[in-house]
Amino acid sequence: MSDWINIAALDAVPQRGARLIKTAHGCVAVFRTSEDKVFALDNACPHKKGPLADGIVHGSEVTCPLHNWVISLETGKAQGADEGQVATYPARVEDGCILLDVAFLKQRAVA
Repeated sequence: MSDWINIAALDAVPQRGARLIKTAHGCVAVFRTSEDKVFALDNACPHKKGPLADGIVHGSEVTCPLHNWVISLETGKAQGADEGQVATYPARVEDGCILLDVAFLKQRAVA
């Protein structure tokens, strides 16, 4: 059974935007699409560790602000690149709040 933690109000993350959220288990980049879907990923681009939370959100992707790598918010995979993937974490919206699965955050903190 999953244990979900409330990390932010949905309105704290702008549509087609992102925020870097600090949790007890580390920082996570949280993205919100224009359809109010939320996604949580590691903040570092697999290319040169660019801050993805500072990137441009379009559809279900984010473009890294450093070298324009496009990362899927759903899978964490770099689009059109030979290699590279960012860890993703289960996220959902409930009662206007963004929730993350704490078990995945704990696994990340240990890794």
